This record gives sequence, C-alpha cells and structure tokens, in this order.
Amino acid sequence: MQRLGKVILITIILLFSGSLYSQVMSTVYGKVLDELEAPLFGASVFLEGTQLGAQTDFDGTYEIKEVPPGSYNLIVTYLGYKSQTKYNIIVRSKGTPAYNFILEVETEQLKEVVVSNANIISRPKETPLSTQTLSAVEIATYPGSNNDVVQVAQTLPGVSPSIGGFRNDLIIRGGAPNESVYYLDGMEIPNINHFSTQGSAGGPVGLINVSFIDNVTLSTSAFNARYDNPLSGVLQFEQRNGNNRNFAGNFRVSASEAALTLEGPLFKKGKETSRTTFLASVRRSYLKFLFETIGLPFRPDYWDYQFKVDHQIDDFNSLSLLGLGSIDDFSAAPPDEFDPESEAQLEQAPFIKQRSNTIGLSWRKRFKNGNGYMLTTLSNNRLANDFTRYDDPINETGVIFNNDATESETKLRYEYTQFFSDWKLSTGFNVQYADYKNNTLDLTNSALFNTEIDFMKYGLFANLTRSFFDNKLDLSFGFRMDDDGFTQNESLLSTFSPRFSASYEFVTDWRLNASVGRYFKIPPYTILGFRNNENELVNRDVDYTRTDHFVLGVQHYFSPSSSISVEGFYKAYDDYPVSVRDSVSLANKGGGFEILGSEPIETVGKGRSYGLELQFQQKLSKNFYGIFAYTYFFSEFTGFDRDVYRPSVWDSRHLISFTGGYKFARNWELSARYRFAGETPFVPADLEATLENYPVVILDYSRLGEEKLPIFSQLDVRIDKKWNFKKFAFDLFIEVQNLLGQNIPSPPEYGLNRDTAGNIIQPESLVVIENESGQIIPSIGIVIDF
Repeated sequence: MQRLGKVILITIILLFSGSLYSQVMSTVYGKVLDELEAPLFGASVFLEGTQLGAQTDFDGTYEIKEVPPGSYNLIVTYLGYKSQTKYNIIVRSKGTPAYNFILEVETEQLKEVVVSNANIISRPKETPLSTQTLSAVEIATYPGSNNDVVQVAQTLPGVSPSIGGFRNDLIIRGGAPNESVYYLDGMEIPNINHFSTQGSAGGPVGLINVSFIDNVTLSTSAFNARYDNPLSGVLQFEQRNGNNRNFAGNFRVSASEAALTLEGPLFKKGKETSRTTFLASVRRSYLKFLFETIGLPFRPDYWDYQFKVDHQIDDFNSLSLLGLGSIDDFSAAPPDEFDPESEAQLEQAPFIKQRSNTIGLSWRKRFKNGNGYMLTTLSNNRLANDFTRYDDPINETGVIFNNDATESETKLRYEYTQFFSDWKLSTGFNVQYADYKNNTLDLTNSALFNTEIDFMKYGLFANLTRSFFDNKLDLSFGFRMDDDGFTQNESLLSTFSPRFSASYEFVTDWRLNASVGRYFKIPPYTILGFRNNENELVNRDVDYTRTDHFVLGVQHYFSPSSSISVEGFYKAYDDYPVSVRDSVSLANKGGGFEILGSEPIETVGKGRSYGLELQFQQKLSKNFYGIFAYTYFFSEFTGFDRDVYRPSVWDSRHLISFTGGYKFARNWELSARYRFAGETPFVPADLEATLENYPVVILDYSRLGEEKLPIFSQLDVRIDKKWNFKKFAFDLFIEVQNLLGQNIPSPPEYGLNRDTAGNIIQPESLVVIENESGQIIPSIGIVIDF
C-alpha cells in the first residue's frame, strides 16, 4: 500500500508539472491584412526569441506549428509596411485564438525591413494622445478585476476609482461617470454594467465577457469624429471571431460567478475552415447564495449572455450579428441576528429589477478597387429598470420611491473610408429613433408623473488624415454635427464640433503630440422625459452639454517595447445641467445607486478639469510588463452662479496607478495592481432632514467641499499557474484583494439608534454606523479551455 501511495503521488506530480516525458505542442495561426483588409502574401510572422515562424499564403493566412505552450511576443514584417508586434500572447494546448494583424503602409519605401521603436508602440493618427490599448491577455490576468473589462479600464491613466472602490464608474480626468460612451465592434452600447445607474452608466459588475475580447482601447481626449456624445472618454471593445477550424470553448469559475463560452465553425461541410463562425457565452452569478450563507442582507442575482456570428460572404463582404444582454435582480433580506450595520443597509437598500438587451447587424464592404471600405450597422438596445425603495423593506411595503422606466433606441450608423494617395478620408452619418417611458412615484420630493416621449436624433461627421515628411508629421482634422427632434434650442450648426490633432517626430524616438476639440452630449432620457406635477416637460428647453479639450504632450520610446509620455490637459465645460432642487451641478451625481437626472434642471452650469499626467508603459520584455501612471489634476464645477467654482466629488487631485506582472518558468505568473487617490470631497448628509425622511438619506449639497474622505489606497495581487494537456488547458489563479488591509474610504453611514435587541430607542435619533472596510479578501478561480 505504501508503494501504491508513492506511485499515485508521483503520478500527480508528473501530471501537474506538464509531464517530464512529453511536451504538448500547439499551433499559432491567423491572418495578415492591410488597412483595407486585403490579404498580404509573403509576410513573415515569427515568435520573438525563437526560431519558430512562418510566411503568409495567398489568403494572408499563416500557421506556426509545433509551438510549446507559453507566453510570447508575435512579430510580423512585410516590405513596404510598418512592422507590428502583438505582445504577451498566450499559447495553450487548447483554446489558442487566432492572432490577426492589420498592417499600415510605410510612407517611406524601404529597401529592407527595419523594425524601429516608433513602429512598435503607436497610437491612431486621429487620436495620438491619451489613448491606451490592452490585449485580452492583459485583461484576463489583471489582479482584482475578476475578469471584468470595465474594472480593468479603471486602472488606466487618469481614471479615478469610484467612491468605495467597488463600482465600475469610469471617472476620467475629473469628469462625471456619464461622460463616456461605449462601442462594441462599432456598435454603441449604452449599458455595459449590471445594476447600472439609469441616466449614467456605472454599476458594480461589467457585462462584457473577456473571452470575446481581442483588445480594448480607452481614449480620454481627442475622440474620433465618428463617435457622438462623449465628453470625457470613449471605451472601444474589439471582439475576435469564433474559431473557424474546430469547436472549442472555456469554462470559468471565480469568486462570484461561473461562465461558459463556446465557439466554432458553422456550415463547414468537410472543409478545413468555414466562412461562418459563432462565439456564444452565458454567465451566472452565485453572489446571492454566497451573501445569504455569510449573513449579508444584500441579495444580488444576475445572468448575462453574449454572442457573435460572423459570415464572410465573399472576399469583399462580411456580416456580423452581435448580441449582449443581462437579467438583474437586487433584493434584500433580514439577517439572522441583529447587527446595526446590516439593519441600516437593509432599511436603505434599493430593490432593483433590470433587463437589458443590445443586438446589432454589421455589414462591412471592402471596395474591389482597393482604395476604401464602408461599414453599416443597424442595432437596437433596450433597458427596463424597475427601481424601488420601501418604508418597510423586510415586507416590501410602503413604497417611498419607484421608478419604472424603459429606454429603447434603434440606430443606423454608416461609415465610409476612402484612401486618396497619402490621404485618408472618413465620413458618415447616424440616425436614431429613441423611445422612453417612465412611471415615477417620489414621496420625498412630492413628485408623481407618467411620461412617454419618442423622437429622432441624427448626426454626421467627416475626418481627414495624412502623414508628411516620411511619416514624421501626422495631421488629422475632423468635425461632427448633431441634432434631434425633441430639444428646442439646438441645430446642426449650433452643435458643430471641430477637432484637430497633430503628432511630430522632432528627434528620433521623440514625438510631440497635440490636440484640440469641441464635443457635445445630449442630456440623458431621465432629464428629457421628466415632468412636473402639472404634467409639463419642464426640461425640454435644455442645451446639449459642451466641453472643449486642449491637450499637449511629449512621448519618448526607450525601446521597441517601452515608452514614457507626459501630457497636460484642460477641459472646459459649458451648458452643464444644474439641479433646481439642490442647486448643484449634475457632475456631482451619478456615482451611486440612484436615478440620475429625473428632476427639474437648467443647463446653465460651467466646469473645468485640468492637470498633468505622467505615464510609463512596458510591454512584455524579459518576462516583465507593466503600466505606471501619475495624474495631478483639478476638477471644479459651478451651480447657478457661473462665477463660483467648487471642487467636484471627483476632485482627488492625485491619482497613482500601477499594474504589472512577471512571468516565471513553467507557466507561473505573478501580477499586481495598485491604485491611489488623494483626499476626495464628499457631500455630507443633512441629519435633520434625513431623520425626518428616513430611510431616505438627504444630502446637503450646500456643504460640498467642506469635508473630504481619506486617501484611497489598494493593492491587489494575483498568482496564475497554467497546465497544458492534450485535450484541455487548465489555469488556476489565486487573488488577494486589498493585501495591505487599507480602509476603503466612504462617506459616513447613518441608521436609527437601536438597543442591542434591535428595538428603536425613543425619541428617534440617528447614529453613525461603523463600517469595517479594511478586510483582506482572498479568492480562487479556474479557467478550463477545451
């Protein structure tokens, strides 16, 4: 028996060491195309630091066989085109995706291929500043993110952590959470979070499945003219296509959820590859059961799904069907034993039922003459939000507030891109039909209304780009114009928004970048559809919010994989919505579980956000990768008095972020994420009004800026270990969030004064509820690719 035990132990060790006697090999494959998506024949593709490589065939396809699983940098070179590198690709025994390249023409025709620093790390010519792109691998291994793409974006330069650090609000360079827009393969997605704040976009958990992602790009200034409605940021998700050779998938289990993703070819009919592929996933949270087990009063429950079907009609036309949706149910239940914190949380908890769905069809056509392409997208998105607060949440009786709303948008977007010699012209338009319905009961503010509005919104844009002096100078000029059939004060001419950017290589590996632009955003439907008790649409005369961006920066490339940049930025806001009830800019709202903008407002506010940003980026080199950034900024907004600027609730002044990792031998990886934010103003509670309206907490916005939260500081660490077997690949990861045990700052919470048995002490009074937020949170997860 002892000998048998030793044999079993040795077998387990061999199994989880990848086997000493055999090495499972894999294949790296994909396509190399030009900017028009025409295949490039004879391009060289190789794995850095190895002798492994291949050349593309007439279809632009390459295949590198007998590749040991691990992490690599994948490089492609082709005469007359800029070299390109995909950093930190993961090769698995199963589940290795296709790695496709789109190469740019080299303006200066070279006699030989030269891999230069500037050709490795680059940014779009239309947006040469304030832009960061992360690959799917970088996202999947971010510590503390739980594979949440939006949480990963919160670590990027200039992005503030949400108050309390647990929400997915994108607070970019001092702007409000609703100032960003989101696009999935060119299709706009208004809602990307579970339990989202209607009128804003934040929520505690993201919808996007990381298994679908090829890369994510965040632009925090110099937005491309094709995007309407951004004031502070554009977050673009580029999805990969499903496997066109074999059926595959992965199963992921983490601390809060489980997800299944499947992909493969359709209608293959015995061929090696198929022109039609699918990618589909479903995810289920088990937080509801976990919170119930440990006695928390919250009961969050959610599902989400995502799919993509891609069909290559011929060499010049393709169709993609995209879909994304969620089912959310947030409720509460009393704890088994009385606890002051749990009791207060239960009394003040909202009950949220949300349904969201976005579906779209995209047609991409490449012109046969090889000088352009067009993209047409038809999509529909819908959000149903039932948000309720009860006087008696245990029995769900005594409605204090209810918002039963539905938002629906049907959108047609058309983009046309044409190349004229060295010029690139992009132009297009968008047409949108919006339908908004809402039944609201608000006893605290004596509001009761039923509203229904629908209208058309439309816009057009153009952008012209060219490089000069052997690619040393890039210039881009664009504009857009937007209008709608509902608001009364705007026209296409009044929303004319020009933007200009330039990038100049004044010394080898040194670039000076600059951009200036004007941007407009239509107020959210919660503002447009609000009615007073006389059933009047009192916000119909609102203006579009306007912001002007001015950015200047310098960037230096140390090597093909590392660069440093310094940027100065200034954002000037005008026509910002100001609350009539609270006399405060709506820029100071929208970062919590509430309904943003469902109140009378006037677009008379101003704002400004300005500062400096330092960033160092190291792509995978010598087993290390990382991004470090420091931002020093001011964020201020006015109320009705346009001459008095007050710090916003995002005005932390200092932001520090670091994310990096090191890859060890035998597929071990250690990664860490650190975030820091300075002291941040918050809005104190009006204790007298709160006691009178309890469990509704009334904030005293007249005292904004009088008090500040302590600094936010959090370190998350993750360890990954990967095994590769013949029929599946296995990834085990262990995460520790808040490793240093720092208290996560949040405004004081109040509850009714009760005795040890939970009985309310008379006369009623409020007491501060102690909130322990410095816990170290360990978790474990697995990913199985098959």
